[in-house]
Amino acid sequence: MKEYRKLTAEQVLAQLLQPQPTCVLFHVHPDADAIGSAFALAAFLRENGSPAYCLCADEIPERLRFLTDGVQESVLPDSLPQGFENARFISVDTASPAQMGALYDIYGERVSLMIDHHGMGTPYADHLILPDAAACGEIIFDLIAASGKEAPEECAALLYAAISSDTGGFRYSNTTKETHLRAAALVERIDVADISHKLFGIKSLAMLRAEQLGFEKLHLFEGGRIGIASVSFEDKRFNKLQDEHLSTLVDLVRSVAGVEIAVAIRQPTEARSFRVSTRANIDFDVAAVCATFGGGGHRRAAGATVEAKDTAEAERLVLNAILAEMKK
Repeated sequence: MKEYRKLTAEQVLAQLLQPQPTCVLFHVHPDADAIGSAFALAAFLRENGSPAYCLCADEIPERLRFLTDGVQESVLPDSLPQGFENARFISVDTASPAQMGALYDIYGERVSLMIDHHGMGTPYADHLILPDAAACGEIIFDLIAASGKEAPEECAALLYAAISSDTGGFRYSNTTKETHLRAAALVERIDVADISHKLFGIKSLAMLRAEQLGFEKLHLFEGGRIGIASVSFEDKRFNKLQDEHLSTLVDLVRSVAGVEIAVAIRQPTEARSFRVSTRANIDFDVAAVCATFGGGGHRRAAGATVEAKDTAEAERLVLNAILAEMKK
């Protein structure tokens, strides 16, 4: 297996400040941290002489389009404009090749730098990985600050959204004093109420239907300590839902009183492959659970893809992995 270098922030910044057309890649099923980090980095690169374009295997969800309005119409690989044939490729907030999805097959071998904050994953390029950062947006914030250069105006909203999103509005256990200090430095340049409302206060009717479906599919185990909600492809089709409508499903499960470990399982297509999202309300290593399926993430928030014949088998596989980790 090829070994990659662990880089310092100074080494990464030196690379970023070398003008060169750049593609910034981020993970499938993108959240606000991935989107905010990628577009903030791209804005910084453009400000410093590097044409930059953001790419993802999945389109940005409708509820997060406000972050990129007027900047880039699409992030799908077929939208890449001319002029990036010899671009360098940098990934953000993407812990493993699997999380890059179809982009890895296209560009994986060309990624020269990965910037990430997940404690468990599979490095696929020279990297700056800082697990103590609550969000990848914190790392991008620090890199821009260390450059001594003025950040583009749009970076403030992007980075605030990234940090706020990955800390659950500063409610999750990954929130630190430094997290608040970085957010405070951004506040005077943005409309906090507007961004927070768009991130946490608005749900489409489809998302509300998805949450209703999640409650119907919720199963509790171990006396209610473990909650798992599974939605099959047929469930989605019958209820006219898309994957992006299920993005809050795991948070719905973790909100149930007594649930210590929350799991959301969804089937993106008719293929026997299931996307698993996990959250822990206690000090429990869900990243280790997800690692058994080739996934990763943080100790209390992680994801993976599980191969199974149906949702029942996917639930059973994940539950058994959780129970095995509990016994350690």
